[in-house]
Amino acid sequence: MVRCPDSETGRKMIARIEEAAKDRDTVGGIITGIVKGVPAGWGEPVFNKLHADLGFAMLGINAVKGFEYGSGFEGVKLKGSEHNDVFLQTSEGIRTETNHSGGIQGGISNGEDIYFKVAFKPIATILKEQQTVDINSNEVTINPKGRHDPCVLPRAVPIGEAMAALVLVDHFLFSKLNPM
Repeated sequence: MVRCPDSETGRKMIARIEEAAKDRDTVGGIITGIVKGVPAGWGEPVFNKLHADLGFAMLGINAVKGFEYGSGFEGVKLKGSEHNDVFLQTSEGIRTETNHSGGIQGGISNGEDIYFKVAFKPIATILKEQQTVDINSNEVTINPKGRHDPCVLPRAVPIGEAMAALVLVDHFLFSKLNPM
């Protein structure tokens, strides 16, 4: 249901979602995207940066509040000498020793796996009484009814995959127009 690769963590996630539903509340969460097989050279160094386009697409999804790729915010804890992705010649060709950059350096894919995270907020429409203000600026109490998901993440994963695919196909086409 939650598309989690670790079954124990998946069970905990489902329990948290079910608890929120029972409390007529909502929870948010984070999805991780991993893209394999993107060749080096997709993207541009200024406009049409690959990571900027991925971020733009993901931030356009309803309920998204954050996007990070590579080491993201954790990367600030490292020194440059620790964070740099050193290039090596391997039997598979030129690769990086680490992948702190998340497969994108200077806006351009480097041939490593691209990975990113997308944060989704808890949905604001909860099935509990809430205070608000009406069209006439009067304070009122509302009590929403109907079917509302306690967590959007199960439905958000294929949307995130589709958005990533759209960005990547654009960059594939750009690479054909502007070969390196």
